[in-house]
Amino acid sequence: MIPDDDPARSLTVAHPDDPGTTYVSLVGNTYGMLVTGEQTDGRYCLIEMHVPDGGGPPPHRHDFEEMFTILEGELEFTFRGEKHTVRAGSTINIPANAPHNFRNVSGASARMLCMCTPAGQDEYFLRIGDVVAGKDAPPPPLSEDERAERRLLAAELASTYRSEFL
Repeated sequence: MIPDDDPARSLTVAHPDDPGTTYVSLVGNTYGMLVTGEQTDGRYCLIEMHVPDGGGPPPHRHDFEEMFTILEGELEFTFRGEKHTVRAGSTINIPANAPHNFRNVSGASARMLCMCTPAGQDEYFLRIGDVVAGKDAPPPPLSEDERAERRLLAAELASTYRSEFL
């Protein structure tokens, strides 16, 4: 038997051009928080990722599932040490705890959706990144000391958000 409907939870309609969408600049990428864990009662989050040529996070792993759908361009995913080129129209799932990262080596920008279940990655990105005006906003100019501070904060908070840098 399934539980009764919870009328306290509302319908969520996400659109990347909605002025209420929060965008975060992080490691040279821009991440839009389309559906947050707060909106899904912590079940999942959906993040739109704009990845410029050369962009991508360092190798890492976390104990939650992460699924990516490439909308534009292509990205090189490294999964357990093996490289995979993933192009627009493809979806990949990264199992919990598996070492991985992605890098844009295509010469053009890429865009994808990232769903994490359960949620939490959205909160982590908001805590370690810099909120920007929109998906096309340039990253804030950061000094080398400010970049070092961001890396330190990301490392300090990683375990809180069930992640580990490799």
